[in-house]
Amino acid sequence: MKYFDAHSDIWADVTIKRLKGETDVFHNHHWPALKEGNVEGSMLVIWCDPPHLDYEKRTAEQFKCITEEIAEAKDFRIVKSIAEMEQAKKDGVFYVWIGVEGMAYASMDPTLARIDEYYDFGARHGMLTWNEENAFGHSAASGSTEGLSDLGKEAMKKMQEKGMLVDTSHLNEAGFWDIAKRTDKPFVASHSNCKALCDVPRNLSDEQLRAIRDVNGVVGLNSFSQFVDPVPEKQNVQGLADHAEHMIDVMGIDHVGCGFDFNGYLGDPNDPSVYSGLDDILIGMATSAEIPALFAEFKKRGMSEEEMEKIAFGNFHRVLKDTVG
Repeated sequence: MKYFDAHSDIWADVTIKRLKGETDVFHNHHWPALKEGNVEGSMLVIWCDPPHLDYEKRTAEQFKCITEEIAEAKDFRIVKSIAEMEQAKKDGVFYVWIGVEGMAYASMDPTLARIDEYYDFGARHGMLTWNEENAFGHSAASGSTEGLSDLGKEAMKKMQEKGMLVDTSHLNEAGFWDIAKRTDKPFVASHSNCKALCDVPRNLSDEQLRAIRDVNGVVGLNSFSQFVDPVPEKQNVQGLADHAEHMIDVMGIDHVGCGFDFNGYLGDPNDPSVYSGLDDILIGMATSAEIPALFAEFKKRGMSEEEMEKIAFGNFHRVLKDTVG
């Protein structure tokens, strides 16, 4: 079975390593695990990684490093439409959608021209916030109960008009409901789990899950262990499968996907220029090479091949078709 991972921080690693002089980072550090795990494509996000929170400088660095990486690409192809994705699949080439995780950079310009800049760079997806608060809204991590700003509401509208997939992972609940009430297209939470099983701010309530179902959206299962279970021993493949079952019970099979957020490769406690807090890996599924272990668990629990294909790639492909086209 082939898999589509709707959330990956590989661009951050590309930036970190290229600024230290490395080249062809995707091929040398990421392609082997993706190939072993039978991953056919992914959403790679532009993300201003701590401690680099000079948003203008870090975004410029990412644009430069990503552009250089794409020019060297042996193993992947950037796609900006469903037609381009389907052609890449036919050609047997790993396809990459460019996304944006946190639009603090764009929020600094009240004209919203930087959303056009993201789009022109190739981005067809975006989250208004990461863990920060910005001029668009507030993150789940902020603890704020305020919704989107007027500028944030305009940003969401502009994204949808341009054909960008709106993603509510990392957004606080008030901001989530502002989007749910105003959307005229499907939206997603690309890498979020269920509050009913693990009550942390980044996970979604059943009410939020149903709201995503009602707009024909998708929630991507997140392998970040602290979002799977509060008990370390239960932060495993079986625990993530429990989240999938709960999502299916609440939303139905057509609204569950993969957004694994693998990031163990980012941790380096000996290097202060690298954010080392994102190495919280799932027992039994530490990298993309081990994605098949989750689907083996699904099969063990009686899930059909057709159902597994919807989670593996079909549901996110549908939403991209409905929003990006």
